[in-house]
This record gives sequence, structure tokens and C-alpha cells, in this order.
Amino acid sequence: MNDFVMNAAGILSNCSGRAGACFSWNGEWLEAGSCDVFSSASLIKLPILLTAFRLAEKGNLDLNEKVKLRDVEKTGGAGVLQALSEDAVLSVQDLLTLMITVSDNAATNWVIEKIGMTKINETIEGLGLVDTKLNRKMMDLDAIQSGMDNFTSPADMVRCLQAINEGDFVSEDSRQKMLAILQKQQFTDKLPYNMDKDLIYAGNKTGELPGIEHDCAIIKYRDTTVYAAVMIDQLEQKEWGRKTISEVGKLIYEKLLVGKG
Repeated sequence: MNDFVMNAAGILSNCSGRAGACFSWNGEWLEAGSCDVFSSASLIKLPILLTAFRLAEKGNLDLNEKVKLRDVEKTGGAGVLQALSEDAVLSVQDLLTLMITVSDNAATNWVIEKIGMTKINETIEGLGLVDTKLNRKMMDLDAIQSGMDNFTSPADMVRCLQAINEGDFVSEDSRQKMLAILQKQQFTDKLPYNMDKDLIYAGNKTGELPGIEHDCAIIKYRDTTVYAAVMIDQLEQKEWGRKTISEVGKLIYEKLLVGKG
């Protein structure tokens, strides 16, 4: 795997921003570039997802509960809820799905309010995510300006993906539901961009803010599972970040299918 790490590091070094990546390849831990702390952007939605399913298993959250859109506060940024009729009714699981597949900020904020920031941070701590913290809701620009941002690292996101796909943090039923949600991701222009999803399983969650482009993914092919997290900040142009991350994804894909690297 040394060639893979060297090639990934080369791709990251050509990016104008600060870039870091972490991978777990069939259990082998690999890092490239800066693996320090980054503003999480929407990657913070993964531990929120895990918290919700964990609480549902304990009987503390009903995934089938119906939510009227008039009771969901509209926010800016990504999402579709702000475009729907206030008469629409969705389940909690629908809101979790929108939180991941279209990164819906209104759905995310409703979930944070429903289950509580404290519970989410308890999950983060329980998973051993040492660099991750939920300090604010989505699109809370005042909080960001006052220094109350959400943070994570490539290594923490790989651990979060592992908790979704393996281990005993959640039940097999919850695991399959979360993997199905991730596979339905609508933003696939980063890690999965060059991948044939008819050949492999690829479930990802992106994140972006001005100057920031992130993506993390679970990628499976035959008997190989790869967890990948690539984070870039300090970008002058977001397209540089997206191009860099998609090139890393292509490198993973080629290594999986034809042994390049």
C-alpha cells in the first residue's frame, strides 16, 4: 500500500489548499497530508445520523414519527424542505435521509433540536472521535463568527464510517438502513465521481463551506472494504478541492479494480 499512499499524498500536495486524508483499507490504517482538525461542514451529519439510529434502538426516538413541515424551521443552504409545501408530512427517518442524501440543513436542525446537542456529543465521545465536536446548528453564521464552529478530522470520520458499517455500536438493521441512505447520496462529484457504482458499493457524505471541500465514503468491492476521508480548506476556488478529491477517489477505484496505485 506504500505506492497508494505516495500517490494520494502527491495528489493532495498539488492542491492549493491545506489537504489531509485518512484511509482504512481492509483494516490497514493509512494517512496522507495534514490529518489535523478541520471545520467539519456537513460531515458532522454522520455522527448525528448514528446518534439518531442508536436512540431509536433504545426506544428513545421513533423513526416513524410524523413531522409536519410547518413545524420545521426553514434555513438557508442545501436542502429541499424549504421548497416544499407546509402541508407536507414526513417521518423522522425521511428527515434523516434528506439530511444525508441532499444535506438538508432544515432537516438537520430539526433532528439536532429533537435529540439534543448533548446526546450527539455523547455519541461522538463514545465513538472515540477525539477531534470532533458539535457546537452549533447548520447555517448559524453568527456562531461561526464567534468561534463556535463544528470540527472533525479525517481520522475521526473514518472511525465514524467504521461504526456505521461494522462493530456493535448499532444493530444490523440500523446498519443496513444507514448504508442504504449513504448509497442514495445525490452529491457524487467528489470521491465516487470516477467510480462505476454498478460494480462497487459507494456510500458517501460530502461537506462544503466557503474555502472548504470535504468528502468521506465507504467503498466496497468483492472482499475489500475501504473507508476514506479527504478534507481540504484554505481554498481560493472550490473546484480545485473537488478535482483533488475526485482524483483521490479515482486512485482508490483503480487500486480496487485493477491493482494500480
